[in-house]
Amino acid sequence: MSKGPKDNDSYSPLTRAVQGGEPRSYPYDALTHPIVQTATYSFANTAELVSFMEGNLEREEYGRYGNPTVRAVEQKVAALEGVDDAVAFSSGMAAVTSAILALVKSDSHVVLFADCYRRTRQFVTGFLSRFGVTHTLVPPGDLDALERVMTDKTRLVISEMPTNPYQTCIDLDRLSAICKRGRAKSMIDSTFATPINLRPAEHGIDLVVHSATKYLAGHNDVLAGVVAGRRGPLAWCATYATCSEACSIRTRRSWCCAVSRPSGYVCSSRTARPRHWRSSWSATRASSRSGIRACHRTSTTPSRPSS
Repeated sequence: MSKGPKDNDSYSPLTRAVQGGEPRSYPYDALTHPIVQTATYSFANTAELVSFMEGNLEREEYGRYGNPTVRAVEQKVAALEGVDDAVAFSSGMAAVTSAILALVKSDSHVVLFADCYRRTRQFVTGFLSRFGVTHTLVPPGDLDALERVMTDKTRLVISEMPTNPYQTCIDLDRLSAICKRGRAKSMIDSTFATPINLRPAEHGIDLVVHSATKYLAGHNDVLAGVVAGRRGPLAWCATYATCSEACSIRTRRSWCCAVSRPSGYVCSSRTARPRHWRSSWSATRASSRSGIRACHRTSTTPSRPSS
Protein backbone atom coordinates (compact mmCIF):
# COMPACT_ATOMS: atom_id res chain seq x y z
CA MET A 1 0.00 0.00 0.00
CA SER A 2 1.44 3.34 -1.02
CA LYS A 3 1.69 6.09 1.54
CA GLY A 4 0.08 9.50 1.19
CA PRO A 5 -0.84 12.60 3.23
CA LYS A 6 -2.57 10.36 5.76
CA ASP A 7 0.79 9.20 7.03
CA ASN A 8 2.29 12.63 7.67
CA ASP A 9 1.72 14.15 11.11
CA SER A 10 2.45 17.60 9.70
CA TYR A 11 -0.93 17.60 7.96
CA SER A 12 -3.90 19.25 9.66
CA PRO A 13 -6.72 17.35 11.39
CA LEU A 14 -8.93 18.31 8.47
CA THR A 15 -6.63 16.58 5.97
CA ARG A 16 -6.27 13.53 8.22
CA ALA A 17 -10.06 13.37 8.65
CA VAL A 18 -10.49 13.22 4.88
CA GLN A 19 -7.50 11.05 3.87
CA GLY A 20 -6.11 9.61 7.10
CA GLY A 21 -5.52 5.87 7.09
CA GLU A 22 -6.82 5.46 3.55
CA PRO A 23 -5.07 3.92 0.53
CA ARG A 24 -4.56 5.79 -2.71
CA SER A 25 -7.23 3.72 -4.44
CA TYR A 26 -9.91 1.13 -3.71
CA PRO A 27 -10.91 -2.08 -5.50
CA TYR A 28 -12.88 -1.59 -8.69
CA ASP A 29 -11.86 2.11 -8.68
CA ALA A 30 -14.53 2.87 -6.08
CA LEU A 31 -14.46 6.36 -4.57
CA THR A 32 -15.18 5.10 -1.04
CA HIS A 33 -14.15 1.96 0.81
CA PRO A 34 -16.33 -1.02 -0.23
CA ILE A 35 -18.21 -3.22 2.22
CA VAL A 36 -16.40 -6.54 2.38
CA GLN A 37 -19.27 -8.84 3.32
CA THR A 38 -17.61 -12.19 3.96
CA ALA A 39 -16.91 -14.55 6.84
CA THR A 40 -13.90 -16.31 5.35
CA TYR A 41 -11.19 -15.52 2.82
CA SER A 42 -9.51 -17.61 0.14
CA PHE A 43 -5.82 -18.01 -0.60
CA ALA A 44 -4.45 -18.07 -4.16
CA ASN A 45 -2.41 -21.21 -3.48
CA THR A 46 -0.72 -23.27 -0.78
CA ALA A 47 2.42 -21.15 -0.92
CA GLU A 48 0.42 -18.04 -0.04
CA LEU A 49 -1.23 -19.85 2.86
CA VAL A 50 2.14 -21.06 4.18
CA SER A 51 3.57 -17.53 3.88
CA PHE A 52 0.65 -16.16 5.88
CA MET A 53 0.89 -18.81 8.60
CA GLU A 54 4.63 -18.13 8.95
CA GLY A 55 3.95 -14.44 9.50
CA ASN A 56 5.47 -13.23 6.25
CA LEU A 57 2.21 -11.98 4.76
CA GLU A 58 -0.25 -9.54 6.31
CA ARG A 59 -3.82 -10.13 5.18
CA GLU A 60 -7.24 -11.32 6.39
CA GLU A 61 -7.88 -14.97 7.25
CA TYR A 62 -11.24 -15.16 9.04
CA GLY A 63 -14.00 -12.62 9.62
CA ARG A 64 -13.63 -12.44 13.39
CA TYR A 65 -9.88 -11.89 13.12
CA GLY A 66 -10.10 -9.05 10.64
CA ASN A 67 -12.02 -7.37 7.84
CA PRO A 68 -10.87 -4.68 5.38
CA THR A 69 -13.89 -2.51 6.14
CA VAL A 70 -13.29 -2.70 9.88
CA ARG A 71 -9.62 -2.01 9.23
CA ALA A 72 -10.57 1.22 7.49
CA VAL A 73 -12.10 2.50 10.74
CA GLU A 74 -9.07 1.47 12.77
CA GLN A 75 -6.59 3.12 10.42
CA LYS A 76 -8.68 6.28 10.26
CA VAL A 77 -8.79 6.67 14.04
CA ALA A 78 -5.10 5.81 14.39
CA ALA A 79 -4.24 8.52 11.86
CA LEU A 80 -6.39 11.08 13.65
CA GLU A 81 -4.95 10.19 17.07
CA GLY A 82 -1.37 10.09 15.75
CA VAL A 83 -0.69 6.62 17.17
CA ASP A 84 0.58 3.27 15.90
CA ASP A 85 -2.74 1.55 15.48
CA ALA A 86 -6.31 1.14 16.71
CA VAL A 87 -8.76 -1.71 17.37
CA ALA A 88 -12.51 -1.34 16.69
CA PHE A 89 -15.16 -2.87 18.94
CA SER A 90 -18.92 -3.36 18.93
CA SER A 91 -19.52 -0.55 21.45
CA GLY A 92 -17.72 1.93 23.67
CA MET A 93 -18.07 -0.32 26.71
CA ALA A 94 -16.75 -3.30 24.73
CA ALA A 95 -13.68 -1.18 24.01
CA VAL A 96 -13.30 -0.04 27.63
CA THR A 97 -13.79 -3.46 29.24
CA SER A 98 -11.58 -5.26 26.72
CA ALA A 99 -8.77 -2.77 27.27
CA ILE A 100 -9.04 -3.13 31.05
CA LEU A 101 -9.14 -6.93 30.94
CA ALA A 102 -6.14 -6.93 28.64
CA LEU A 103 -4.02 -4.98 31.11
CA VAL A 104 -4.92 -6.35 34.54
CA LYS A 105 -4.87 -9.71 36.28
CA SER A 106 -5.65 -11.11 39.71
CA ASP A 107 -3.98 -9.10 42.49
CA SER A 108 -3.65 -6.02 40.25
CA HIS A 109 -4.64 -2.59 41.51
CA VAL A 110 -6.64 -0.13 39.37
CA VAL A 111 -7.08 3.58 40.08
CA LEU A 112 -9.88 5.62 38.58
CA PHE A 113 -11.40 9.01 39.23
CA ALA A 114 -14.72 9.14 41.05
CA ASP A 115 -16.50 11.00 38.24
CA CYS A 116 -15.67 8.41 35.59
CA TYR A 117 -18.48 7.17 33.39
CA ARG A 118 -20.86 5.17 35.60
CA ARG A 119 -20.62 1.90 33.67
CA THR A 120 -16.82 2.00 33.63
CA ARG A 121 -16.83 2.60 37.36
CA GLN A 122 -19.29 -0.25 37.94
CA PHE A 123 -17.19 -2.64 35.87
CA VAL A 124 -14.04 -1.90 37.89
CA THR A 125 -15.62 -1.74 41.34
CA GLY A 126 -18.11 -4.58 40.88
CA PHE A 127 -17.06 -7.04 38.20
CA LEU A 128 -13.27 -6.95 38.56
CA SER A 129 -13.40 -7.27 42.35
CA ARG A 130 -14.83 -10.80 41.87
CA PHE A 131 -11.51 -11.81 40.32
CA GLY A 132 -9.13 -10.40 42.87
CA VAL A 133 -8.53 -7.02 41.23
CA THR A 134 -8.54 -4.19 43.77
CA HIS A 135 -9.34 -0.56 43.06
CA THR A 136 -9.15 2.94 44.49
CA LEU A 137 -11.42 5.87 43.62
CA VAL A 138 -9.83 9.32 43.85
CA PRO A 139 -11.63 12.69 43.79
CA PRO A 140 -12.29 14.25 40.37
CA GLY A 141 -9.14 15.75 38.85
CA ASP A 142 -7.10 15.28 42.05
CA LEU A 143 -3.65 14.24 40.85
CA ASP A 144 -2.14 14.70 44.33
CA ALA A 145 -4.54 12.00 45.55
CA LEU A 146 -3.55 9.83 42.59
CA GLU A 147 0.11 10.02 43.60
CA ARG A 148 -0.73 9.05 47.18
CA VAL A 149 -2.69 5.90 46.26
CA MET A 150 -0.26 4.46 43.71
CA THR A 151 1.30 1.17 44.85
CA ASP A 152 3.69 -1.37 43.37
CA LYS A 153 0.60 -3.35 42.33
CA THR A 154 -1.04 -0.52 40.42
CA ARG A 155 -1.28 -1.63 36.80
CA LEU A 156 -3.76 0.82 35.32
CA VAL A 157 -5.01 4.38 35.84
CA ILE A 158 -8.30 5.28 34.14
CA SER A 159 -9.73 8.71 33.47
CA GLU A 160 -11.68 10.65 30.88
CA MET A 161 -10.88 13.95 29.25
CA PRO A 162 -13.26 15.58 29.80
CA THR A 163 -15.28 13.35 32.12
CA ASN A 164 -18.81 12.17 31.41
CA PRO A 165 -21.05 13.89 32.42
CA TYR A 166 -19.35 16.48 34.68
CA GLN A 167 -16.79 17.72 32.14
CA THR A 168 -13.85 17.70 34.55
CA CYS A 169 -10.49 18.13 32.79
CA ILE A 170 -7.11 17.08 34.13
CA ASP A 171 -3.44 17.68 33.40
CA LEU A 172 -2.63 14.75 31.13
CA ASP A 173 1.11 15.44 31.13
CA ARG A 174 1.26 15.15 34.89
CA LEU A 175 -1.03 12.09 34.94
CA SER A 176 1.21 10.39 32.39
CA ALA A 177 4.32 11.21 34.41
CA ILE A 178 2.78 9.78 37.59
CA CYS A 179 1.87 6.55 35.78
CA LYS A 180 5.31 6.17 34.24
CA ARG A 181 7.00 6.62 37.62
CA GLY A 182 4.73 3.94 39.04
CA ARG A 183 5.18 1.67 35.99
CA ALA A 184 1.42 1.67 35.42
CA LYS A 185 -0.42 2.04 32.14
CA SER A 186 -2.64 5.07 31.54
CA MET A 187 -5.97 4.93 29.72
CA ILE A 188 -7.96 8.02 28.75
CA ASP A 189 -11.52 7.97 27.44
CA SER A 190 -11.45 10.87 24.99
CA THR A 191 -14.98 10.43 23.67
CA PHE A 192 -16.12 13.97 24.40
CA ALA A 193 -12.95 15.68 23.20
CA THR A 194 -12.41 13.66 19.98
CA PRO A 195 -9.03 13.67 18.17
CA ILE A 196 -9.96 17.02 16.64
CA ASN A 197 -9.69 18.77 20.02
CA LEU A 198 -7.27 16.49 21.91
CA ARG A 199 -4.74 13.75 21.14
CA PRO A 200 -3.89 12.19 24.53
CA ALA A 201 -0.96 10.19 23.12
CA GLU A 202 0.86 13.49 22.53
CA HIS A 203 0.78 13.90 26.32
CA GLY A 204 2.25 10.45 26.98
CA ILE A 205 -0.99 8.49 27.47
CA ASP A 206 -0.71 4.77 26.62
CA LEU A 207 -4.24 3.98 25.43
CA VAL A 208 -7.03 6.22 24.13
CA VAL A 209 -10.63 5.00 24.15
CA HIS A 210 -13.61 6.31 22.21
CA SER A 211 -17.27 5.49 22.28
CA ALA A 212 -17.67 6.03 18.55
CA THR A 213 -21.41 6.02 19.14
CA LYS A 214 -21.10 9.65 20.20
CA TYR A 215 -19.05 12.27 18.36
CA LEU A 216 -17.18 9.97 16.01
CA ALA A 217 -20.32 8.51 14.46
CA GLY A 218 -22.34 11.66 15.04
CA HIS A 219 -25.72 10.56 13.66
CA ASN A 220 -27.24 8.46 16.48
CA ASP A 221 -27.44 5.37 14.29
CA VAL A 222 -24.22 3.46 15.06
CA LEU A 223 -22.94 1.60 18.13
CA ALA A 224 -19.16 1.27 18.06
CA GLY A 225 -16.02 1.71 20.14
CA VAL A 226 -12.30 2.13 19.45
CA VAL A 227 -9.07 1.71 21.42
CA ALA A 228 -6.01 3.46 19.98
CA GLY A 229 -2.39 3.57 21.08
CA ARG A 230 1.04 2.03 20.85
CA ARG A 231 1.24 -1.48 19.42
CA GLY A 232 2.55 -3.01 22.67
CA PRO A 233 -0.42 -2.32 24.98
CA LEU A 234 -2.79 -2.50 22.02
CA ALA A 235 -1.85 -6.08 21.08
CA TRP A 236 -3.68 -7.57 24.05
CA CYS A 237 -6.78 -5.50 23.26
CA ALA A 238 -6.77 -6.91 19.74
CA THR A 239 -6.59 -10.42 21.21
CA TYR A 240 -9.72 -9.83 23.27
CA ALA A 241 -11.53 -8.37 20.27
CA THR A 242 -10.82 -11.36 18.05
CA CYS A 243 -11.63 -13.90 20.75
CA SER A 244 -15.13 -12.57 21.37
CA GLU A 245 -17.80 -12.20 18.72
CA ALA A 246 -19.69 -9.97 21.17
CA CYS A 247 -16.82 -7.47 21.03
CA SER A 248 -16.27 -7.62 17.27
CA ILE A 249 -17.76 -4.78 15.27
CA ARG A 250 -20.00 -5.66 12.33
CA THR A 251 -18.85 -4.90 8.79
CA ARG A 252 -21.75 -2.67 7.77
CA ARG A 253 -21.51 -0.77 11.04
CA SER A 254 -17.82 -0.17 10.35
CA TRP A 255 -18.63 1.13 6.89
CA CYS A 256 -21.07 3.61 8.44
CA CYS A 257 -18.32 4.63 10.83
CA ALA A 258 -15.61 5.12 8.26
CA VAL A 259 -17.03 6.22 4.99
CA SER A 260 -20.80 6.14 4.62
CA ARG A 261 -22.36 9.58 4.42
CA PRO A 262 -20.57 12.68 3.19
CA SER A 263 -21.92 14.56 6.21
CA GLY A 264 -20.25 13.04 9.22
CA TYR A 265 -16.99 11.52 10.48
CA VAL A 266 -15.93 8.06 11.42
CA CYS A 267 -19.60 7.67 10.50
CA SER A 268 -18.69 10.53 8.21
CA SER A 269 -15.10 11.42 8.75
CA ARG A 270 -14.86 13.96 6.01
CA THR A 271 -16.66 16.67 7.96
CA ALA A 272 -15.04 15.97 11.32
CA ARG A 273 -13.28 19.30 11.52
CA PRO A 274 -16.24 21.59 10.79
CA ARG A 275 -18.58 19.62 13.08
CA HIS A 276 -16.24 19.76 16.04
CA TRP A 277 -15.16 23.29 15.18
CA ARG A 278 -18.76 24.43 15.55
CA SER A 279 -19.60 22.38 18.65
CA SER A 280 -16.49 23.60 20.51
CA TRP A 281 -17.15 27.21 19.56
CA SER A 282 -20.82 26.95 20.55
CA ALA A 283 -19.94 25.39 23.92
CA THR A 284 -17.41 28.14 24.66
CA ARG A 285 -19.85 30.86 23.68
CA ALA A 286 -22.67 29.37 25.76
CA SER A 287 -20.44 28.99 28.81
CA SER A 288 -19.18 32.57 28.56
CA ARG A 289 -22.73 33.90 28.37
CA SER A 290 -23.87 31.84 31.35
CA GLY A 291 -20.79 32.64 33.41
CA ILE A 292 -19.96 28.92 33.77
CA ARG A 293 -16.51 27.73 32.78
CA ALA A 294 -16.56 25.27 29.91
CA CYS A 295 -14.00 22.98 31.53
CA HIS A 296 -13.19 22.64 35.24
CA ARG A 297 -9.67 22.14 36.60
CA THR A 298 -8.58 22.45 33.04
CA SER A 299 -5.23 22.61 31.37
CA THR A 300 -6.87 22.70 27.95
CA THR A 301 -9.79 25.05 27.39
CA PRO A 302 -11.80 25.35 24.18
CA SER A 303 -11.07 28.42 22.10
CA ARG A 304 -12.85 29.92 19.16
CA PRO A 305 -11.32 28.38 16.04
CA SER A 306 -10.09 30.65 13.30
CA SER A 307 -12.27 30.65 10.23
